[in-house]
Amino acid sequence: MDANEPSSYEEAVVSDAGTWLQAMRSKMDSIHQNQTWELVELPTGRKSLTWKWVFRYKYVFYSEKPKYKARLVAKGFKQEHEVDFDDIFLLVVKMTTLRLLLGVVATEDLELKQLDVKTTFLHKDLEEDIYMSQPAGFMAMGEEGHHVCKLKKNLYMA
Repeated sequence: MDANEPSSYEEAVVSDAGTWLQAMRSKMDSIHQNQTWELVELPTGRKSLTWKWVFRYKYVFYSEKPKYKARLVAKGFKQEHEVDFDDIFLLVVKMTTLRLLLGVVATEDLELKQLDVKTTFLHKDLEEDIYMSQPAGFMAMGEEGHHVCKLKKNLYMA
């Protein structure tokens, strides 16, 4: 992590706020366009996950200025074993698989291209009922304390 990257939402709105807020708005726009969640009342007996913003500078070779990136993640590690622990599974690549792929590319003298997708995990529909509290600064007007986000599609998990 870069020493100048905020470690929380509160830090981001204080340090270089305009740029980090713009990055958060961009991510929230993607989340809303993909209909990642709907606001609902939390069902009785259910818990909602909390959230965290992750901030990073992304350096690109053609620019001296970094891009400001913000990612909203659900704190899946707060789940409890035998209560809601098995509710979430995210398909992510293992490092051994990536090494194998790169080894085949190198051995066979193939060409490999990289693609950066802004909302990679946000396209998969969820089968489970997973709830998350609304992110600060982006709460629906009039629904601040009453509704939670029922995830309809995957969201990054921490």
